[in-house]
Amino acid sequence: MKNYLGIVLLMMTFMGCKQKETAPEKVQPTPEVEIKEDKSFPEDIAKVFEAHGGLDHWKTMQSVEFTMRKPGGDEVTRTNLNSRESLIEAENYVIGFDGEAVWFLNRTEEEYKGYAPKFYYNLMFYFYAMPFVLADDGIVFSAAKAIEFEGVTYPGIKIAYENGVGESPDDEYVLYYHPETFKMEWLGYTVTYFSKEKTKEFHLKKYNKWEEVEGVLLPTEMVNYEFFNNQPINPVRTTAIFNAKLSKEALDVTRFSKPENATFVE
Repeated sequence: MKNYLGIVLLMMTFMGCKQKETAPEKVQPTPEVEIKEDKSFPEDIAKVFEAHGGLDHWKTMQSVEFTMRKPGGDEVTRTNLNSRESLIEAENYVIGFDGEAVWFLNRTEEEYKGYAPKFYYNLMFYFYAMPFVLADDGIVFSAAKAIEFEGVTYPGIKIAYENGVGESPDDEYVLYYHPETFKMEWLGYTVTYFSKEKTKEFHLKKYNKWEEVEGVLLPTEMVNYEFFNNQPINPVRTTAIFNAKLSKEALDVTRFSKPENATFVE
């Protein structure tokens, strides 16, 4: 009897050990890790972004709308910030970019005498969305000579583009900021769209007035200046901008589609 009990206990011990050996291990789920893009900027341009509301905050926005007062009438621009579809509407014309091609609609019987649509469709948006558009890919930053105006010296940041970026990769910009506030004050720029060649002739805009929209500074007045020997000379033309709207919702892409009576621009 003792031998029988011993055999039973031995078998139970063996079976218990085997169950322990074959019991499947619990697999702990791997925690999801959010991967954030690390894109560093030079300290000076990073401070300019911050002075205008912050680049991270700007990136939460999906669309922008603004109206410009022009000699021929008001012009309304709407743009999706990530995909850059664009729509410019005026009384006599409409210019659109559907994400792939530029189109044009003449609303009158008269000849259109404005800027070439393929050149103009994103031009004023680019000026308006400064400095944040300088966070786009393919941009190279370097130091630029400062300018002086009314007793203030404005440090400069030169912006150039890598080969193949945009319609005019030879364009260059110089952003000038206030030395104490780091707010953008001036923008020097070249135009190479028509010549397709680099140029040393810079134009100059003064960002004269700003307003806060959804926590972001956006310009309400830009003044073109004569620019000689790297110094502003005289104001030439003032552009007023109003009715600004900044949204975390993108506009429906169908709004940028070419109407039947419009034509694509080569």
